[in-house]
Amino acid sequence: MAKEVNPNETARAKAFKLWMKAPDPFVTFLKTIDVTNAVKVSRKKKLKFNMLMDYCVGKAAADIKEFYLLPVGGKLIQYDKIAVNTIVKTVSGDICSCDIPFSDDINEFNSSYLKYTSRSAESCRDNDLSQDSMVIGTSAIIETEIDGVVNMNSGFSNPFIIWGKYRKKLFRYELPVSFKFHHAQMDGSHAGRFLENLQKEINVL
Repeated sequence: MAKEVNPNETARAKAFKLWMKAPDPFVTFLKTIDVTNAVKVSRKKKLKFNMLMDYCVGKAAADIKEFYLLPVGGKLIQYDKIAVNTIVKTVSGDICSCDIPFSDDINEFNSSYLKYTSRSAESCRDNDLSQDSMVIGTSAIIETEIDGVVNMNSGFSNPFIIWGKYRKKLFRYELPVSFKFHHAQMDGSHAGRFLENLQKEINVL
């Protein structure tokens, strides 16, 4: 469920006033994540690495209340659930957007991931949950290693995280990620906590 809230009645009141009409209200953090455990779990359990990353993204955000607020069209919208978006290659060779409802249960999330990504790939249609879920965007550029991405302002305020191919460093695997967020939604401390949570969730998969 999504509902408009009065920014002045939330902890984002000052930030909303400062950043809602700023020419460029977005901030991008770059961080290198140790994904060794995710690679091992993916291989051992035969689970998609991207699904595990998306699950950890949702898990890392789930206990941060700022992720349930989103500035949209000059308003502040509050959600009671989140979803994780992934980009899917379709049978036509194009791409589409696929939102996965987040579940704390990894088996349930995996089932939803496989169901919705397969459906989007075959139908060439987006799976859009933005009407009732705060969607965290993700994009995996698996064709190459990347050091970071500065996202363009596409008109959407949703937080967005991007990564490329992971890198082998001796007996470890590293993955640089870029995390973009709207400053009216959260501050740097919240973004930093999210990235720390992401590392912790990957470590305990």
